[in-house]
Amino acid sequence: MVIRAFVHKGLKRFHLEDNGKALPPDTLDKLRKMLAFLENMQDSSELLALPSWRAHILTGDLKGTWSLHVTRNWRLTFRVDAASNEIYEVNFEDYH
Repeated sequence: MVIRAFVHKGLKRFHLEDNGKALPPDTLDKLRKMLAFLENMQDSSELLALPSWRAHILTGDLKGTWSLHVTRNWRLTFRVDAASNEIYEVNFEDYH
């Protein structure tokens, strides 16, 4: 899938330029793996094959947004457009 748009500017810079200055240093390796996985997956159901990432779809105001566990407080969130095979609204959020 193609990552089309980021919400978090630091995450976008990390993905495009490998510049992780705006992100917590202890998350960089895992975020790199997650972003690579997202680009290489064919279907969002593949996310469920990695239980350590605790992939799930959010409800309520964020209905339809996927969430992946990065650390205790941080999540990688994004939406999937299956019709165009794209990922968008990629964000790095502190849940607490």
